[in-house]
Amino acid sequence: MTATDASPIEGAALAGIDRRTAIDAVRLRIGMAISLGLLGPGERLPDQSELALGLSVSPITARRALTSLAEQGVVVRRRGRGGGTFVADHPPAAVLRDLVAGPGESVEVHRLVDQRLLLECAVTHFAALNATPEQLDELERLTARMAAAGSWSAYHQADEEFHRLVGRSSALGSAVDAYVRVLAELYGFFLPYPIERLHEANRDHVRLVAALRDGDVEAAVEVSRGHVDALHRTMFMGLLERRNEAG
Repeated sequence: MTATDASPIEGAALAGIDRRTAIDAVRLRIGMAISLGLLGPGERLPDQSELALGLSVSPITARRALTSLAEQGVVVRRRGRGGGTFVADHPPAAVLRDLVAGPGESVEVHRLVDQRLLLECAVTHFAALNATPEQLDELERLTARMAAAGSWSAYHQADEEFHRLVGRSSALGSAVDAYVRVLAELYGFFLPYPIERLHEANRDHVRLVAALRDGDVEAAVEVSRGHVDALHRTMFMGLLERRNEAG
Protein backbone atom coordinates (compact mmCIF):
# COMPACT_ATOMS: atom_id res chain seq x y z
CA MET A 1 0.00 0.00 0.00
CA THR A 2 1.50 3.38 -0.99
CA ALA A 3 1.08 6.64 0.89
CA THR A 4 -1.72 7.66 -1.43
CA ASP A 5 -3.57 4.35 -1.65
CA ALA A 6 -6.78 4.06 0.33
CA SER A 7 -7.65 0.80 2.02
CA PRO A 8 -10.73 -0.96 0.61
CA ILE A 9 -12.07 -0.93 4.15
CA GLU A 10 -11.47 2.78 4.41
CA GLY A 11 -13.54 3.39 1.31
CA ALA A 12 -16.35 1.05 2.33
CA ALA A 13 -16.58 1.83 6.00
CA LEU A 14 -15.31 5.20 7.04
CA ALA A 15 -17.31 7.04 4.43
CA GLY A 16 -20.41 5.70 6.15
CA ILE A 17 -19.66 6.95 9.65
CA ASP A 18 -22.08 9.85 9.82
CA ARG A 19 -20.53 11.02 6.54
CA ARG A 20 -17.31 11.96 8.30
CA THR A 21 -14.14 12.26 6.33
CA ALA A 22 -11.76 9.34 6.76
CA ILE A 23 -9.42 11.61 8.71
CA ASP A 24 -12.17 12.71 11.10
CA ALA A 25 -13.25 9.10 11.55
CA VAL A 26 -9.73 8.13 12.65
CA ARG A 27 -9.60 11.16 14.96
CA LEU A 28 -12.91 10.06 16.47
CA ARG A 29 -11.77 6.47 17.00
CA ILE A 30 -8.57 7.51 18.78
CA GLY A 31 -10.37 10.20 20.78
CA MET A 32 -13.08 7.81 21.91
CA ALA A 33 -10.50 5.20 22.90
CA ILE A 34 -8.91 7.82 25.14
CA SER A 35 -12.24 8.96 26.59
CA LEU A 36 -13.25 5.37 27.35
CA GLY A 37 -9.94 4.59 29.01
CA LEU A 38 -8.88 2.12 26.33
CA LEU A 39 -5.81 4.27 25.70
CA GLY A 40 -4.22 5.73 28.81
CA PRO A 41 -2.22 8.94 29.42
CA GLY A 42 1.34 8.59 28.15
CA GLU A 43 0.57 5.44 26.17
CA ARG A 44 2.61 5.11 23.01
CA LEU A 45 0.69 4.72 19.76
CA PRO A 46 1.98 2.48 16.98
CA ASP A 47 4.03 4.21 14.30
CA GLN A 48 2.16 5.75 11.40
CA SER A 49 2.28 2.76 9.05
CA GLU A 50 1.33 0.31 11.80
CA LEU A 51 -1.48 2.59 12.97
CA ALA A 52 -2.81 2.70 9.41
CA LEU A 53 -2.84 -1.09 9.18
CA GLY A 54 -4.45 -1.41 12.61
CA LEU A 55 -7.26 0.99 11.73
CA SER A 56 -7.61 -0.23 8.13
CA VAL A 57 -6.89 3.17 6.57
CA SER A 58 -4.23 4.56 4.27
CA PRO A 59 -0.95 5.80 5.74
CA ILE A 60 -1.66 9.36 4.60
CA THR A 61 -5.01 9.30 6.41
CA ALA A 62 -3.30 8.08 9.59
CA ARG A 63 -0.60 10.75 9.29
CA ARG A 64 -3.06 13.61 8.81
CA ALA A 65 -5.27 12.40 11.66
CA LEU A 66 -2.30 12.21 14.05
CA THR A 67 -1.10 15.64 12.95
CA SER A 68 -4.52 17.10 13.68
CA LEU A 69 -4.72 15.43 17.11
CA ALA A 70 -1.22 16.65 17.94
CA GLU A 71 -2.16 20.22 17.01
CA GLN A 72 -5.11 19.98 19.41
CA GLY A 73 -3.03 18.56 22.24
CA VAL A 74 -4.70 15.15 22.32
CA VAL A 75 -1.43 13.40 21.48
CA VAL A 76 2.16 14.55 21.72
CA ARG A 77 5.08 13.74 19.43
CA ARG A 78 8.58 13.18 20.75
CA ARG A 79 11.74 12.90 18.70
CA GLY A 80 14.90 10.96 19.24
CA ARG A 81 15.52 7.67 20.92
CA GLY A 82 12.36 6.40 22.55
CA GLY A 83 10.35 8.94 20.61
CA GLY A 84 7.04 8.50 18.85
CA THR A 85 3.43 9.57 19.31
CA PHE A 86 1.94 9.34 22.79
CA VAL A 87 -1.43 10.05 24.39
CA ALA A 88 -1.14 13.41 26.15
CA ASP A 89 -1.04 13.31 29.94
CA HIS A 90 -3.98 15.72 30.05
CA PRO A 91 -5.83 15.77 26.70
CA PRO A 92 -8.16 18.79 26.42
CA ALA A 93 -11.58 17.74 27.71
CA ALA A 94 -13.35 20.07 25.27
CA VAL A 95 -11.67 18.39 22.30
CA LEU A 96 -12.48 14.90 23.55
CA ARG A 97 -16.13 15.88 24.02
CA ASP A 98 -16.28 16.66 20.32
CA LEU A 99 -14.79 13.27 19.43
CA VAL A 100 -17.86 11.22 20.26
CA ALA A 101 -19.93 9.12 17.89
CA GLY A 102 -23.50 10.24 17.27
CA PRO A 103 -26.80 8.38 17.63
CA GLY A 104 -26.86 7.51 13.95
CA GLU A 105 -23.56 5.71 14.32
CA SER A 106 -24.93 3.70 17.24
CA VAL A 107 -27.81 2.53 15.07
CA GLU A 108 -25.41 1.67 12.26
CA VAL A 109 -23.11 -0.36 14.50
CA HIS A 110 -25.95 -2.45 15.88
CA ARG A 111 -27.34 -2.97 12.38
CA LEU A 112 -23.98 -4.24 11.19
CA VAL A 113 -23.52 -6.49 14.22
CA ASP A 114 -26.94 -8.03 13.57
CA GLN A 115 -25.97 -8.68 9.95
CA ARG A 116 -22.66 -10.13 10.98
CA LEU A 117 -24.36 -12.46 13.46
CA LEU A 118 -26.52 -13.94 10.72
CA LEU A 119 -23.74 -14.21 8.15
CA GLU A 120 -21.04 -15.43 10.51
CA CYS A 121 -23.21 -18.25 11.83
CA ALA A 122 -23.89 -19.27 8.23
CA VAL A 123 -20.27 -19.26 7.06
CA THR A 124 -19.16 -21.01 10.25
CA HIS A 125 -21.74 -23.75 9.70
CA PHE A 126 -20.42 -24.50 6.24
CA ALA A 127 -16.76 -24.00 7.21
CA ALA A 128 -17.25 -26.90 9.64
CA LEU A 129 -18.29 -29.00 6.66
CA ASN A 130 -15.97 -27.68 3.95
CA ALA A 131 -12.72 -26.33 5.45
CA THR A 132 -9.64 -28.05 4.07
CA PRO A 133 -6.77 -29.25 6.29
CA GLU A 134 -4.59 -26.50 4.84
CA GLN A 135 -7.15 -23.83 5.71
CA LEU A 136 -7.52 -25.21 9.23
CA ASP A 137 -3.75 -25.14 9.68
CA GLU A 138 -3.64 -21.52 8.54
CA LEU A 139 -6.48 -20.59 10.90
CA GLU A 140 -4.52 -22.15 13.74
CA ARG A 141 -1.43 -20.17 12.77
CA LEU A 142 -3.47 -16.98 12.83
CA THR A 143 -4.74 -17.71 16.35
CA ALA A 144 -1.08 -18.12 17.38
CA ARG A 145 -0.26 -14.76 15.79
CA MET A 146 -3.08 -13.11 17.73
CA ALA A 147 -1.95 -14.77 20.95
CA ALA A 148 1.58 -13.43 20.39
CA ALA A 149 0.49 -9.95 19.27
CA GLY A 150 1.90 -7.23 21.46
CA SER A 151 -0.30 -4.42 20.18
CA TRP A 152 -3.89 -3.89 19.14
CA SER A 153 -2.69 -3.07 15.63
CA ALA A 154 -0.88 -6.38 15.12
CA TYR A 155 -3.84 -8.24 16.61
CA HIS A 156 -6.37 -6.52 14.37
CA GLN A 157 -4.44 -7.41 11.22
CA ALA A 158 -4.39 -11.11 12.12
CA ASP A 159 -8.02 -10.99 13.25
CA GLU A 160 -9.09 -9.63 9.88
CA GLU A 161 -7.20 -12.38 8.05
CA PHE A 162 -8.73 -15.00 10.35
CA HIS A 163 -12.35 -14.06 9.75
CA ARG A 164 -11.89 -13.65 6.01
CA LEU A 165 -10.38 -17.12 5.86
CA VAL A 166 -13.28 -18.60 7.84
CA GLY A 167 -15.53 -17.07 5.20
CA ARG A 168 -13.54 -18.56 2.31
CA SER A 169 -13.43 -21.93 4.06
CA SER A 170 -17.22 -22.10 3.90
CA ALA A 171 -17.16 -22.24 0.07
CA LEU A 172 -20.43 -20.29 0.05
CA GLY A 173 -19.57 -18.14 -2.97
CA SER A 174 -21.42 -14.82 -3.13
CA ALA A 175 -22.59 -15.15 0.48
CA VAL A 176 -18.92 -14.85 1.48
CA ASP A 177 -18.73 -11.56 -0.41
CA ALA A 178 -21.64 -10.22 1.65
CA TYR A 179 -19.96 -11.40 4.85
CA VAL A 180 -16.67 -9.72 3.93
CA ARG A 181 -18.46 -6.44 3.14
CA VAL A 182 -20.11 -6.41 6.56
CA LEU A 183 -16.77 -7.19 8.22
CA ALA A 184 -15.15 -4.32 6.33
CA GLU A 185 -17.82 -1.89 7.49
CA LEU A 186 -17.56 -3.05 11.10
CA TYR A 187 -13.78 -2.77 11.06
CA GLY A 188 -14.35 0.90 10.22
CA PHE A 189 -15.64 1.26 13.79
CA PHE A 190 -12.80 -0.68 15.43
CA LEU A 191 -11.18 1.11 18.37
CA PRO A 192 -7.74 0.52 19.88
CA TYR A 193 -8.33 -1.89 22.77
CA PRO A 194 -5.95 -3.04 25.50
CA ILE A 195 -4.13 -6.08 24.16
CA GLU A 196 -5.14 -8.13 27.22
CA ARG A 197 -8.79 -7.75 26.28
CA LEU A 198 -8.09 -8.79 22.71
CA HIS A 199 -6.17 -11.84 23.87
CA GLU A 200 -9.28 -12.87 25.80
CA ALA A 201 -11.35 -12.58 22.62
CA ASN A 202 -8.81 -14.80 20.84
CA ARG A 203 -9.86 -17.69 23.05
CA ASP A 204 -13.05 -17.80 20.99
CA HIS A 205 -10.95 -18.15 17.84
CA VAL A 206 -9.05 -21.08 19.36
CA ARG A 207 -12.30 -22.81 20.33
CA LEU A 208 -13.71 -22.17 16.86
CA VAL A 209 -10.75 -23.80 15.10
CA ALA A 210 -11.06 -26.83 17.39
CA ALA A 211 -14.75 -27.18 16.52
CA LEU A 212 -14.03 -26.78 12.80
CA ARG A 213 -11.37 -29.50 12.98
CA ASP A 214 -13.88 -31.80 14.64
CA GLY A 215 -16.48 -30.99 11.97
CA ASP A 216 -18.79 -30.08 14.87
CA VAL A 217 -21.29 -27.73 13.22
CA GLU A 218 -23.31 -27.05 16.36
CA ALA A 219 -20.28 -26.22 18.51
CA ALA A 220 -18.72 -24.03 15.81
CA VAL A 221 -21.89 -22.02 15.29
CA GLU A 222 -22.33 -21.56 19.05
CA VAL A 223 -18.79 -20.19 19.37
CA SER A 224 -19.43 -17.75 16.54
CA ARG A 225 -22.78 -16.69 17.98
CA GLY A 226 -21.23 -15.92 21.35
CA HIS A 227 -18.27 -14.13 19.76
CA VAL A 228 -20.45 -11.79 17.72
CA ASP A 229 -22.95 -11.29 20.53
CA ALA A 230 -20.11 -9.91 22.64
CA LEU A 231 -19.71 -7.11 20.09
CA HIS A 232 -22.98 -5.60 21.31
CA ARG A 233 -21.40 -5.28 24.75
CA THR A 234 -17.76 -4.56 23.98
CA MET A 235 -17.70 -2.39 20.85
CA PHE A 236 -17.56 1.27 21.60
CA MET A 237 -21.32 1.84 21.45
CA GLY A 238 -21.86 -0.70 24.18
CA LEU A 239 -19.14 0.93 26.27
CA LEU A 240 -20.68 4.36 25.73
CA GLU A 241 -24.15 3.16 26.64
CA ARG A 242 -22.89 1.60 29.88
CA ARG A 243 -20.94 4.72 30.74
CA ASN A 244 -24.00 6.91 30.14
CA GLU A 245 -26.15 4.62 32.29
CA ALA A 246 -23.61 4.78 35.10
CA GLY A 247 -23.47 8.55 34.83
